[in-house]
Amino acid sequence: MGRAVTITRREFDAADLRREASRTRDGRVSCRLLALAMVLEGASRAEAAAAGGMDRQTLRDWVHRYNAEGIAGLADQPREGRPPVLTAEQMQELKALVVAGPDPERDGVVRWRCVDLRQQIATRYDVDIHERTVSKLLHRLDLVPLKPRPCHPKKDADAQEAFQKNFADLVTAALPPGATDKPIEIWFQDEARVGQQGTLTYVWAPRGSRPGAVRDNRHDSAYLFGAICPERAVGAAIIMPAVNSEAMAEHLIEISRQVAPGAHAVLVCDGAGWHQPSQRLPVPDNISLLRLPAYAPELNPMENVWEYLRANKLSLRVWNSYNAILVACLDAWNFLMATPDTIKSITQRAWASVKI
Repeated sequence: MGRAVTITRREFDAADLRREASRTRDGRVSCRLLALAMVLEGASRAEAAAAGGMDRQTLRDWVHRYNAEGIAGLADQPREGRPPVLTAEQMQELKALVVAGPDPERDGVVRWRCVDLRQQIATRYDVDIHERTVSKLLHRLDLVPLKPRPCHPKKDADAQEAFQKNFADLVTAALPPGATDKPIEIWFQDEARVGQQGTLTYVWAPRGSRPGAVRDNRHDSAYLFGAICPERAVGAAIIMPAVNSEAMAEHLIEISRQVAPGAHAVLVCDGAGWHQPSQRLPVPDNISLLRLPAYAPELNPMENVWEYLRANKLSLRVWNSYNAILVACLDAWNFLMATPDTIKSITQRAWASVKI
């Protein structure tokens, strides 16, 4: 039978070490603490080592580590392991390559696959790795596969950035002389088609399956005109059979009614023809229109409102009549208006919360 090893540190007794073993989340450290507790209780080296799941020499080594460094010395030290297949600089170059995307003419693909990136890594760095390793490298770079948001080819990123940066000045310029001393409300406006040719949304389903969902092939539809004031978490909406200046005029009247008494609203909307002030589109006195940059729907929080309503109320439905569509639009809008916190969460933008 092996002779008991000697523990020279005395700041913890056996009971203390057992308490520390119950608290630690590292199972290996817990086993080492329990083995040392048995040593303090007089167990032999063989008994303590067997209880800790190690041999006698390993127990002796841990006792020496404990004597020298205390409980902190019982944790495993970092291991060097294999050298990385790519250097830090090469990893950043790979990330830039992936984020920029391929050139269809030069690279022959419209999106990067792991097999394509494997070839790029082999060509650029003379490193041959498996496709699974490419996937691991991408996740290490905090890259995941995402479905991109569609954008217009004429999108002007500089114009969008300027609109956000200069939003306060643009709002001030849009105000009529009589509104400069009034409280200013920022509203966002848009329209959404709701109809029998509906949309689908995500559903929970078993992994590897492809669940079915109803989708009507008929074409009756209505248009939900919506506007939101993120600061007050209120909205104004109407349902119309078509989008035109007359319908927009009715919506402006409804928005005008929802503006706080004595306040003036700056209504941010896109550049659609029916949004342009004209004889067919009179603008109420308590509203000023502010046009978004061209091809910039991502600057309009109403796009997120429509996405939210479709995902929660207006998808996976079959409507057998136009009136059923109207009722569904009304129900969806009232569902949103009943949750002010959700309205703020969806529609508030830091660049649009400037106090004028």
